[in-house]
Amino acid sequence: MEVMKKTVVALTWTMKDSLGELLDQLDEPIEFYVGGDDLLPSIEQALLGKRAGDGVQLYLEPEHGFGDYDEQLVFLESRALFQQGLEEGMVIESSALPKGARSQIGRDLLLTVTEIYPEHVVLDGNHPLAGIALQLDMKIRKVRPSTPEEQRRRSAGVGFFRTIPEGPAGPTTVH
Repeated sequence: MEVMKKTVVALTWTMKDSLGELLDQLDEPIEFYVGGDDLLPSIEQALLGKRAGDGVQLYLEPEHGFGDYDEQLVFLESRALFQQGLEEGMVIESSALPKGARSQIGRDLLLTVTEIYPEHVVLDGNHPLAGIALQLDMKIRKVRPSTPEEQRRRSAGVGFFRTIPEGPAGPTTVH
């Protein structure tokens, strides 16, 4: 079966930055819904027409991957707003921010706690791979028809390459 819209593709991959530094390696296949919200458009396009066993190599500039790094998505918040268990690297949904956090933070962002100071916390709404050119070496392990539930959700339930359409929070964000 070929990869086409409304199929589910199981992938493994190696992801490196433009200098060849390993960023991620997936040895166990993960399934993605094709034609929905699971895959970046550039990845989906490269997979169309391929079959199980095929390999796909891509080089993605930031604008075709996780976007350019946007300084406007970095926020400083008062440390007093947050509980004691806050740690660098934690991810917080913007809709779950404590009362008193800035209203200009979009409600559809995932924010990473990047720095904690005595008086403030730095929250970054950029994807961790934003601004990075990527080398992807993918292997298609399986292709199958999607279920009605996957079609309804537009997802096989995986979010690594998931795209969130533009909404009231602003431009498309990728998680």
